[in-house]
Amino acid sequence: MLRLLSPLARRHTPFTQHCTRHLHAPASKAPVPSGLSLDSERLRRAVFYVPLSDPRKIQKSYGSAADCIMYDLEDGVSLNRKDQARGNLRQALADNPRSELSELGVRINAVGSGLEHADLDAALGSERLKVILVPKVERAEDVHVVAERIGRRRVSIIAGIETALGVLNLREIAQAPLVDALLFAAEDYCADTGIVRTKSRRELYYARAAVATTAHALRLQAIDMVTMDFRSEETLREESREGAEMGFTGKQVIHPAQVDVVQELFAPPADIVERAARIVHGYEVNYAEGRGAFDLDGKAIDMPVVKWAFRVLRRAELAGISIPTIA
Repeated sequence: MLRLLSPLARRHTPFTQHCTRHLHAPASKAPVPSGLSLDSERLRRAVFYVPLSDPRKIQKSYGSAADCIMYDLEDGVSLNRKDQARGNLRQALADNPRSELSELGVRINAVGSGLEHADLDAALGSERLKVILVPKVERAEDVHVVAERIGRRRVSIIAGIETALGVLNLREIAQAPLVDALLFAAEDYCADTGIVRTKSRRELYYARAAVATTAHALRLQAIDMVTMDFRSEETLREESREGAEMGFTGKQVIHPAQVDVVQELFAPPADIVERAARIVHGYEVNYAEGRGAFDLDGKAIDMPVVKWAFRVLRRAELAGISIPTIA
């Protein structure tokens, strides 16, 4: 029998507590698969850029439900407004009332631009800052510069991959200190390579797939490109579905109207959540009977699939989606 837990019920028996009980249960109970850390899972579906040169947009960001609000000191701010924008950053980090609900971050100017250290001076004075997006990363050394400035603060780094050299050096960049996500910037990549952007996006497939694959190989998040046609919900939905299918865990957003759509499409859909719940239930039943791989609906289920199911359920819980209980 399949029963959907209400949000209230899930608050009393969250999926992570369910898994924790397995970790300390007798040997007959199914443990969380080895090598799987559910506590480290978090949502960063919409990375919403807010230009720090625009007080009106900063004010509106205080009501945004985006998983990650990324205050922008780079492309969204003209050169003659950088100093003003840094002052606005300090105020935005101090005033945003959603600092406990949304991750607050800043996109600094690229390492080597001559602007990055002043950006870091402004950003690192706030304990509310949780992540720094470093754009145009081409080598691990670019990340090291920022990681050294962060020091022991609890701030992570998103590495922006925007050039052919950045794609070529993905592995070393992904292994640099404090990096917990890779981000692909399509427009800069096209400018660097001379690629002509088309509606099919096939010219970007290699670079996007390389970013997503490298991220997952090293247990990082993967953030997909911006949908530039922000007035077209159809295009946004198409690109978001495609990105999720390619393995991206989130997407960059440049307009408030894009946030809800992106966060919907980068959350597990109901049918996938139900299947994941059935897989976890099958794993528990078969573990108790001493079996490893098992059959579900005529398909073989082994440990990699079980781990996938655990991750899906954790992401569903974080997104506030009702998780089926199989009995």
